[in-house]
Amino acid sequence: MFRFLVVFLFLLYGALNGRADTLPGPIPAQILRIVDGDTVHVRASIWVDQTVEVSVRLRGVDAPEVFRPKCQAEKVLASAAKESVAAAMPVGSHVTITDITRDKYGGRVVATILMEDGQTLSDHLLAKGQAVPYDTPKPWCHAF
Repeated sequence: MFRFLVVFLFLLYGALNGRADTLPGPIPAQILRIVDGDTVHVRASIWVDQTVEVSVRLRGVDAPEVFRPKCQAEKVLASAAKESVAAAMPVGSHVTITDITRDKYGGRVVATILMEDGQTLSDHLLAKGQAVPYDTPKPWCHAF
């Protein structure tokens, strides 16, 4: 049902705007779970009295991997990044999602998340040194 709803929304948006690959937002959402430093699970309000739960991968950054880290240092850094996200926007926080596209792996979307203070979560992680720009070398296993 969820996949049908997401596909339906992308098709509807595309039909109305001539393109089905990006939803500009803003879409209000509530944090349900912090998956790791660059992925959260949200409940997004997509229409009046209509919500969808979806995992959101942060646009433009990579954080250390909680699942299947390549080394012990990455595991430690991943835990710190996840805790930083949880501190910045705890479960129940309200955020805004923009620039939403399908993720290449399916089952989630890629988007920009604006925290309650207006800062992007990506910028927050980059400023703390807990993420790197997407498609750059990952220094995690060389950090210690």
